Amino acid sequence: MNARTTEIAAEQSYFDAAAKHRARKLDGLAEVAKAAANKGAAGYLHRYAEAAGRAIGGADDAVAFGRIVDGDGERVYLGRHLIRDTDGEILVVNWQTPAAEPYFRASPADPCGLASRRTYTCQGNTIEDFTELVYAEIAAALDDGQRVGSVDPHLLGELARGRTGAMRDIVATIQAAQFDVIRADRDQVLVIEGGPGTGKTAVALHRVSWLLFNHRDLNPADVLVVGPHPTFIRYIGTVLPGLGDGEVELRDIGRLAPDVPRGRSEAPEVSRLKGEARLAGLLARALRARIGAPEPAERLLLAGRFVTLPGAEIAEAIAAADRADLPYAGRRQLFRDRLAQLLTDRGAADPAGRPEVANLVERLWPQQSPAAFLRDLFGSRPRLRAAAGADFTAEEVAWLHRPGADRLSHEVWSDADLPLLDELAHLIDGPGRRYAYLVVDEAQDLSPMQLRSVGRRSATGALTLVGDLAQSTGAWARDSWDEVTAHLPDHHPARVEALRYGYRVPRQAYQLAAQLLPVAAPAVQPPEVVRDGPAEPEVHVVGLTERAGRVVAVATGHAREGRFVGIVCPAGCRREVEAALAANGVEWSSADRGELGGAVNLVSPQEAKGLEFDAVVVVEPEQIVAADPRGHRLLYVALTRTTGHLDVVCVGDPLPLTPITAPDPDDPTDRPFTNRDIHRLAEHLAGQIRAAAPPDRYADIVAETCRHLDDID
Repeated sequence: MNARTTEIAAEQSYFDAAAKHRARKLDGLAEVAKAAANKGAAGYLHRYAEAAGRAIGGADDAVAFGRIVDGDGERVYLGRHLIRDTDGEILVVNWQTPAAEPYFRASPADPCGLASRRTYTCQGNTIEDFTELVYAEIAAALDDGQRVGSVDPHLLGELARGRTGAMRDIVATIQAAQFDVIRADRDQVLVIEGGPGTGKTAVALHRVSWLLFNHRDLNPADVLVVGPHPTFIRYIGTVLPGLGDGEVELRDIGRLAPDVPRGRSEAPEVSRLKGEARLAGLLARALRARIGAPEPAERLLLAGRFVTLPGAEIAEAIAAADRADLPYAGRRQLFRDRLAQLLTDRGAADPAGRPEVANLVERLWPQQSPAAFLRDLFGSRPRLRAAAGADFTAEEVAWLHRPGADRLSHEVWSDADLPLLDELAHLIDGPGRRYAYLVVDEAQDLSPMQLRSVGRRSATGALTLVGDLAQSTGAWARDSWDEVTAHLPDHHPARVEALRYGYRVPRQAYQLAAQLLPVAAPAVQPPEVVRDGPAEPEVHVVGLTERAGRVVAVATGHAREGRFVGIVCPAGCRREVEAALAANGVEWSSADRGELGGAVNLVSPQEAKGLEFDAVVVVEPEQIVAADPRGHRLLYVALTRTTGHLDVVCVGDPLPLTPITAPDPDDPTDRPFTNRDIHRLAEHLAGQIRAAAPPDRYADIVAETCRHLDDID
């Protein structure tokens, strides 16, 4: 038995002993609920025991991920939870405690008083190996002029592990710069900015866990994490529960709004308009305009006798209620109470419960719901024009107008409608659920109206924003974080912290993607990539009829090697790729259905943000660029989703660096068509008939079109 094997055996004995004490604590938690005096208490204790058990972990979890030894030889083992022995002695410290800080902050330049730092590789609670940094040896090597690697070898090993469709925690591999961001002051608007693979999302989630541990006044249920879409929320969904913070609420940005039927499509200029902050003023004015004026005299038949109220008194009751600092529904109830008092003063008995009074209130101050109000507003040109005032042009008012569905339950809403519904819910019913702390991922893409939805849920103004301006796309692509924070509460200062090192994306893939930055985001500093990948990117330039088949062949080839594969496919190629997958008997997960986790996963470039795969197949970069006003940024996103292998399958340019424009056949000065231009034209023609073509005929139509155009060429 060599020295390393002996050392692992000794460490395993320590792990086994700690695991027994962990099991004892878990057994004790199982008995907690039995001590309750009643059912309500039992339920509370049961939930407490479950949460505590998740925090402690189970038999499939290693008791520790690392160990530090200080200059006096004292050892401290670090894990995701505290473990004590029967005498109360600490066997493993929680990673969030001050005692654990040197593990994350030590470096060859500043060992923070440590002699060594060890990180374990485990299968369950069984130690398979460990890596160790001995700082005296590193210092001696540096003194001798030797080059010492700056990247933690355990980190490189973790990055090489296959993906599964769920984000893992990074406790064992948190780097010093990341740790500084994790433990930054709570009371601020902290922007965590970083390029692809810098770990910004993981850092933000671990920041939540660190804050919860170190600020005991902050409860997990008082924290909200907002993501860009449901697939992303599912992807990150296991990280916080694994750290013992399972009660933190996770929602995609669309789920901040009332629950309504979704899926309406609309023109880009309409979506952009609905995202502007001035829509808040339009909605407030339109809602206020629903409050009516009484007749000169209102006559009500109550309990067999007529009671007449002067219109002036009713108008004064309306004005008094409207001055109250209450939402629409609260002011309406105040008016109803004042009206009942006026009737009582005139001898009416119990007028508040009379239907005649309810009818008068409804006529003068009608009850509203967000969906019904917005449907009626969009369906009425006069009401839109009146609410628009001087803030909107006639053309913009026309964009907002649309006929409503006959029944409210049949109304389908667009993504841009959702923050408007949320704004109305706030105006009508007042503040909803508010949170002590919020984290917002991909914040750089949110519209002002979406940011208002986020901001009104903050009880303190303390937030963490996560994003990358180089990946800011869509109608609200930003070039500055000031454009984002301007729409959020200003109770605390805003500060941008940049993560400079890219750990996930391999150097070969990033070098290809980085060629887009001078066009996509010339002001953005690219991250410093720290690792090499297993292979150079492969570019497959094919004919149009070969494209879908090649995509499937490349993807399934990676899947056969046990890799987690993402096909990043623009909308124009989606149908043919799905048909090719089905024709080849390939099972795949689809991000647009909220799925992620199969061997082969089909995602749009927009859905790919924040996700990662062992191997990525990017389909038709020219179409990705053409699909968005900041299309080069969208392609940059697509090319940086891999942790290992990258393939590009295309008919057109695999790395378009200029805007995609088709030659004008009516312009004799334009350059001649090339074969690639002809294939682009074929795609355009096929796209025109895509919606009408039967699914089983689409591929044949494309192939026939290509054959004719090739003959012409």
